[in-house]
Amino acid sequence: MYAPRRFLMCPPEHFRVTYSINPWMDPAKPVDLPLAAAQWEDLRDRYRSLGHTVEELEPRPGLPDMVYAANGATVVEGRVLGARFAHREREAEAEAHRDWYVAHGFADVREPEHINEGEGDFAVTASWLLAGRGFRSSPLSHGEAQEFFGRPVIGLDLVDPRYYHLDTALCVLDDTVDGEVMYYPPAFSTGSRAVLERLFPDALVATGPDAVALGLNAVSDGHHVLLPQAAAGLFDPLRERGYEPVPVDLTELLKGGGSVKCVTAELRAGPGSLEVSQAGA
Repeated sequence: MYAPRRFLMCPPEHFRVTYSINPWMDPAKPVDLPLAAAQWEDLRDRYRSLGHTVEELEPRPGLPDMVYAANGATVVEGRVLGARFAHREREAEAEAHRDWYVAHGFADVREPEHINEGEGDFAVTASWLLAGRGFRSSPLSHGEAQEFFGRPVIGLDLVDPRYYHLDTALCVLDDTVDGEVMYYPPAFSTGSRAVLERLFPDALVATGPDAVALGLNAVSDGHHVLLPQAAAGLFDPLRERGYEPVPVDLTELLKGGGSVKCVTAELRAGPGSLEVSQAGA
């Protein structure tokens, strides 16, 4: 039985593709902003219909990538490790996220020393933090996260620039038990693939077409898996494992290099969260 989750999302009010900092971004391809907003609202409403809480971060002018809220921080047990972005175009987003967490009662909010892009490169499992590196986050951020959260950090090297963040190549399906992940092996170095095979021998392994559709940029609540509708090859394998795929259309936001997970930050056991509220009931 899945538990209600608490998410943070940022409306795409200022979303544009005016520069390119990943292979998906092409300023020559215009964004249909009303369609992007409608797709974003559909995802938000789907979360709420499944019993989850969605908080909204106010977008700031001049920061078109703020819609990718997962990149702004990593939250574990109410502790917040903020982001430090690799590209100057996104630098100011870090402060916007930290301001939101402080204003909403998170007492332990850390400004990082080393480059990390939040849940873009940090994935929380039952026992570990999986941590991507190679295109954005610094390897030094892994030790920083381990010291801050007190959880073992497993470093994974990304080698394909299309999968520039860990959350484009790997999804944790159930963060209450070890072993429940899906990932795309060619996105990782040989050694990192061996690590993933050792840690997750029964993982759902994605094919190229589903990975290119950003099917691994998904969000799972332990039962429902919200993922791009174009990643249809994952639907039956997920059902066979007891999950319910929930396909969504975020094609406009894909123009910026992100999909379901990129626009969704998870607030794990933070102040006022459903988990904390239930624990105190």
